[in-house]
Amino acid sequence: WGKSLKKPDLLSLSQSQWRKWRKGSGKRDRFHWLSHARFVAQPHAKGKIYVQSQGIATVPNPAFDWDAFLQRSEINQSADNLHVFLLICGLRQVKDPLYVVDVFSEWHQEEPNVYLVIVGPEVDPVFTREVKAKVRRTAGVRLIGEMPQGDLHAVMKSCFVVVNSSVSEGMSAAILEAMDLEVPVLARNIPGNAAVVEHGVTGLLFSEPQEFVQLAKRLVRDPALEKEIVANGREYVRTHHSWQAERDTYQRLVRMLEGSSGH
Repeated sequence: WGKSLKKPDLLSLSQSQWRKWRKGSGKRDRFHWLSHARFVAQPHAKGKIYVQSQGIATVPNPAFDWDAFLQRSEINQSADNLHVFLLICGLRQVKDPLYVVDVFSEWHQEEPNVYLVIVGPEVDPVFTREVKAKVRRTAGVRLIGEMPQGDLHAVMKSCFVVVNSSVSEGMSAAILEAMDLEVPVLARNIPGNAAVVEHGVTGLLFSEPQEFVQLAKRLVRDPALEKEIVANGREYVRTHHSWQAERDTYQRLVRMLEGSSGH
């Protein structure tokens, strides 16, 4: 396409897109050659492939009312002794928001000050109805619709833990944003999450629902662990997911393309 316009191409792939094409899922198209390692070894490819980590920037709304959010979520507990676990995702099967709902509800019935709040847009209408029906009859679990980013970041900043229970992830922005906001992360142990969460260092990883509850209780009862994970997570994002570094990389690539198009 770029050749037809006599312009250079800049092709940007997310981690999830790269994995999809490597596995050969979906239709074979003009990008399928990217899945072949032999392309990388070709002389003409040298110096043309760059890996840039996702940059993260969080801007919580300073005017956001946390107490009003709790009321909206029908959480009638004192904020002083409240532990809100926040699961951020679009309502679709791959995000698996119901994965820990039952075990969390059992815990809530033992300790009424813990709540799981699911926040996100209604992506899959059929699955959304399933989630809503499940949440309505499950104690200690709430469902909130999509929120403006600044408000969502404010909720993340005020919650106790950010949860990820996805079946598959490329690179979860919510996990990285939580780290940037100095909030502990409790994530399902899948390759995409394990690539950014080092268990016991920058967050905690669980492989099944019961382990999720065990680790959640550990965070509640071990402030020192929470503090250590928060500090390590924040440093990880600053070091490896700087939005300034991502911006600089794309600016440099665009300048290179502009230079090459002049020849």
